[in-house]
Amino acid sequence: MSRSVAQKMGIKEGCRAHFVSAPAAALEAIELPALEVREDLDGDFDYVHFFCITEAEMNTIFPTLKAHLKASGMLWLSWPKGRKLGSDLSLPKVIEIGYSHGLVESTCLRIDDTWAGLKFTHPKKGKVYNNSYGTLPDA
Repeated sequence: MSRSVAQKMGIKEGCRAHFVSAPAAALEAIELPALEVREDLDGDFDYVHFFCITEAEMNTIFPTLKAHLKASGMLWLSWPKGRKLGSDLSLPKVIEIGYSHGLVESTCLRIDDTWAGLKFTHPKKGKVYNNSYGTLPDA
């Protein structure tokens, strides 16, 4: 039995979630479990998912989303694969921007035919992160 995209992403039923610019087709492809979805960005979240098309948009919104991410939370960044939808984002650029704002990447996967997704989390204390695409601030 194959796992859903949500299962591969590690999304647990009942977690507090917030979505930014999420296309309905992409959310359908993820097959989300029952979540506590909040429209307003108030408090801390277990799962935040930001669908982004440009570097400028990612650099502008990513820090605000990070500020609302629980210490154990995950911020998924999705961008159009293969520069679809006029995107200027690529995996190396997404990693670079995420690191520049103090989060580290782990899992990368396909959401659907258009969107890729990359999971960001807070870095673990004492762990050294060596990524050729990004450097953490004060590292």
